[in-house]
Amino acid sequence: MKKTLIVSAHPLEKSLCNHLADFAQKCATENGHEIKHRRLYATDFDPKISASERDSYYAETFDKSSISEELAELTEASTLILVFPTWWFGFPAILKGWFDRVWAPGYAFDHATDLSAIKPKLHNLEHVVAVTTMGSPWWVDWLLLRRPVCRVLKTALIGICAPQAKLQFKALYQAENLQPTQIERFKRSIQIAIEKTG
Repeated sequence: MKKTLIVSAHPLEKSLCNHLADFAQKCATENGHEIKHRRLYATDFDPKISASERDSYYAETFDKSSISEELAELTEASTLILVFPTWWFGFPAILKGWFDRVWAPGYAFDHATDLSAIKPKLHNLEHVVAVTTMGSPWWVDWLLLRRPVCRVLKTALIGICAPQAKLQFKALYQAENLQPTQIERFKRSIQIAIEKTG
């Protein structure tokens, strides 16, 4: 059975993002995935990297004492589903903090002995489905800013730590002003993306 980790990040329980996260969980369950759902706000995840974590960043052993459960979820997953709003054309702070803390040395990557390019370590990760909502129209993201969130995910995170993983990036634009039919159409695209993960 495929292990799937869903990480969702929106502070409002009845937000569109949380609705989409629940829908993604339903689709993954129906496709036979074993699900772990990490709701960052609901679990009060601390996005701040601790002094001991940072102090051990280049040590022989990374201090995982306060994030061992999150590390296990990430390293065991073959599919990662991220559901979050795009704010100021970046990740919400709590999700950025999850990347900062949980994509850690010895787990998501290894340092090179000469501290040159890091080496990928998320070998189990085969698929990443990113689902995000934005207030802006599509052309601002694509033409003016050239999809910064997608680029960071694809190149700086997945590309370095799990280069074998396939990214499907699903963005719902002008999210505050949508008709129900538009939301349903977007949900269908999420369903298809999850079905492609096997």
